[in-house]
Amino acid sequence: MQQRHLGPFQVSALGLGCMNLSQGYGPPVTQQEGERLLLAALDAGVTLLDTAAVYGFGANETLIGQVLKKHRQRFTLASKCGLTGVDKNGDGKLVRVIDGRPDTLRRTCEAALRRLQTDVIDLYYIHRLDKTVSIEDSVGALSDLVRKGHIRAIGLSEMSAATLRRAHAVHPITALQTEYSLWTRNPELAVLQACQELGVTFVAFSPVGRGFLAGEPLQPPTFDANDLRRTMPRFDGANWAANTRLLPAFHAIAQELGCSPAQLALAWLLHQGENIIPIPGTTSVEHLLDNLGAVNVRLDAQTLAKLDALINQTTVAGSRYNPQGNLDADTEQF
Repeated sequence: MQQRHLGPFQVSALGLGCMNLSQGYGPPVTQQEGERLLLAALDAGVTLLDTAAVYGFGANETLIGQVLKKHRQRFTLASKCGLTGVDKNGDGKLVRVIDGRPDTLRRTCEAALRRLQTDVIDLYYIHRLDKTVSIEDSVGALSDLVRKGHIRAIGLSEMSAATLRRAHAVHPITALQTEYSLWTRNPELAVLQACQELGVTFVAFSPVGRGFLAGEPLQPPTFDANDLRRTMPRFDGANWAANTRLLPAFHAIAQELGCSPAQLALAWLLHQGENIIPIPGTTSVEHLLDNLGAVNVRLDAQTLAKLDALINQTTVAGSRYNPQGNLDADTEQF
């Protein structure tokens, strides 16, 4: 597996986003299915695993801890705080809450270490910007955790270039993570440039467009009731009809190159810069291994230009989030 630098770490050029194992696009996998997928990733050379406190409200971190405790030295572990589950009504039903207060971040980290069954988290992200708390205070709390040895490096998720610069002034930021793919170009507005200037690695989540670029036909009406895409305008009505018209030409390019559509989408990202690391997620070992083949796909300038012209911020219909989701993200928008 090709390697790329992630701050002080050297990791596989493609990581693994673990959210899908516990939530997002369908019911959570079983313990046995999760173990099979995670161990297959390690055996295939994946050395960056990405989770978060909010994924399955702790279930994702628990799964990783249970399955990979004895393999801890084989991978770089990334998790996130600042977006967690809270029982607001006292009825046992957890809801997602953005909370960047220093005490909350410290408590979240302590609980994560227990669930992950590890002494240290290699890369710890602030998952969302709490607009009621200064980013300086939130990063300061994580800086204390670095000094105590609970985490090794700090990251930010779904944050703007301006927020990144403020955070970096408090403590060096190792990585900034947000959605980036052919059909989500928001990072190109400012964040990619800021990462280059500050020496920050950019970690791209949803790099195959939440399945849109993966090659298999999607039927939004059949999505699971809890599927995140049910709330996303791009998968709805006229927007979805318009977006599907982009796929035949995209699939034709993949066929010409002798690769899968998912490999083409990931290869495009890998060609955007050596400081970019995509973290596709899946529950399928077959899809995992197919994704990893992207590191061997070479794209010339003509093909890159063709892809850029085909799928971009002007040809894709619909916002990536609903109005509330757009408010929760600090990222720049077209």
